[in-house]
Amino acid sequence: MENKDIIVRAATANDKHYAKTITDEMEASAKARGTGIAKRSPEYVSLKMDEGKAVIALTKAGEWVGFCYIEAWGHGKFVANSGLIVSPAFRGHGVAKAIKEKIFELSRQKYPDSKIFGLTTGLAVMKINSDLGYEPVTYSQLTDDEEFWKGCRSCVNFDVLTAKNRTNCLCTAMLYDPVEKAKEAEEKAAAEKNKLVVTPGGNMETRKKRKFKGNFSLFERWVRYKKYVLLKSMRRDNSSGAAGNNKKRFFFWGL
Repeated sequence: MENKDIIVRAATANDKHYAKTITDEMEASAKARGTGIAKRSPEYVSLKMDEGKAVIALTKAGEWVGFCYIEAWGHGKFVANSGLIVSPAFRGHGVAKAIKEKIFELSRQKYPDSKIFGLTTGLAVMKINSDLGYEPVTYSQLTDDEEFWKGCRSCVNFDVLTAKNRTNCLCTAMLYDPVEKAKEAEEKAAAEKNKLVVTPGGNMETRKKRKFKGNFSLFERWVRYKKYVLLKSMRRDNSSGAAGNNKKRFFFWGL
């Protein structure tokens, strides 16, 4: 993080007076982006601070800089790092990355066996998630907890989500699976020990795996294309619906 005067730490009950400022900025930011995040009240944000499930960024002088909180879903099988927000005055200085790293660390401490996931339309957040070990996944690999999906109702793209039967939307789903990461670590250690692996057929080959991080520019183009296709599909469906309704009305009055 560029600004050394900013402190990123776990939030406590003493930080609850920032709750209204945080939720106001969440709402304003969602409107500016034209997308949405689950709308939260100051009381909800305060509760997360009380529970020790939030990270806050402040200047040494006490000015609010940024925030993020933890939510558990599916009886703790899944964890989401939600509501990431940075004050406009402090954007572009690495604050979001510092907060994401801290909330990820806190999530791993509190929920070491849980899968950590996120939904986002922001390419910068996707890059940060990628650096932390998240991988893009399908929506079916996320929690099926209905309470989580209810939070999407406040998003302006909720119609897209429902039209796709909750299998796709403008947001990209990303997941950190501790079990898979443990396997990858074991495989990496084995690969370091033995540069070549013997296949069941007895042939020697080098194991290669295409990683998301190395193809981020390609993925970025795909995200933009996905947004174009989904919105175009929704506009076409809405247009067809309107045309169909008009046709029916015309036919009715023609009788």
